[in-house]
Amino acid sequence: MCRWLAYSGSPVLLEELLLKPAHSLIDQSLHSKLGTMTTNGDGFGIGWYGAQDTPAVFHSIEPAWNDHNLRELAQHLTSPLVFAHIRASTGTAIQQTNCHPFRHGRWLWMHNGQLREFNLVKRDLAFAVDPSLYPFIEGSTDSELFFYLALSLGLKDDPPSAVERAVGLIEATGHAHGIEHPIQMSVATTDGDSLWFFRYSSERNSSSLFHSTAVETLRAQYPDHPVLHQLSAETRLVVSEPLSDLVGAWNEVPESSCGIVGHGNDELRPFVPRSD
Repeated sequence: MCRWLAYSGSPVLLEELLLKPAHSLIDQSLHSKLGTMTTNGDGFGIGWYGAQDTPAVFHSIEPAWNDHNLRELAQHLTSPLVFAHIRASTGTAIQQTNCHPFRHGRWLWMHNGQLREFNLVKRDLAFAVDPSLYPFIEGSTDSELFFYLALSLGLKDDPPSAVERAVGLIEATGHAHGIEHPIQMSVATTDGDSLWFFRYSSERNSSSLFHSTAVETLRAQYPDHPVLHQLSAETRLVVSEPLSDLVGAWNEVPESSCGIVGHGNDELRPFVPRSD
C-alpha cells in the first residue's frame, strides 16, 4: 500500500518535509518500515496551498526517489498546508490520474489502503456518487471513488460525518457482495483551512498512522533544537510513518479514530461508520 504525510502550520519549504528528515517520504519510498510493502514506487503526488484560492497539485508516475522535478520543486516551494503521497498500487493502473492527492475545488484527499475486491463493488459505489460530481472523476482507483462518495455525502459541510457515511456505504456494499472486510484506510482531507484524518479498517487492524506532539511540548524537551523554534504552536504533522527517531515527537493515532487539526482546535475522537 502507500505512505503519506499531511502538514499544517507555519509556512515551510517543502524540502524540509519531503527530503531532509532522516526517514523522509523519499526514504520511505524505498525503505518503508511500517507499510505492507517496503517499496512504494508506483508514482507520487504533492498538493499545496499558495497564491490561488484552490490548491496546486503535482503528480508523477516516476518513483519518488528518482524524480528530479520533485527535488527541484521542493527546494523552491513554501506552503502552510501540504499533502504528499507515495503510491504502491493495489491493482489499478500506474498513471498520473491515479496518483494522490486528489483535488476537487478547494479540497484535497489522499488514502492509504484499499477497497477490497474493488472490481466487485465498483459499479454499485459509482452509482452512489452524485451525478453532478461523477464527471470530475478522472482515474480508476478505489481511492478517488471513495473521495467522490464522501463529497456526495456532505464532505464540504461535515467531513467526519461524510466519511462515516461513505465508509458505512462501502462496508454495506461489500458485505452484500460477500466481502468479509471491505475497507482498509488511513485518510487525510482538507479544505485549505482545517485538516481531518482518519484511521479505520473493517477488521480493526488498520495501517499505521501517527500525529506529531504539540510544538510547545517538544520545545521544552529539546530547547536546543533549532527547527522547533521556527514553527508556530499550531504546527502539526500527520504521517503514515514517523519521519525521525526524536523521542516523544510522535503519537500513534488510535484504532478507529478521527482527528482534526487547525486554528487551535485539535481533537481526536472515535470513528464509527454509519449506514443510513
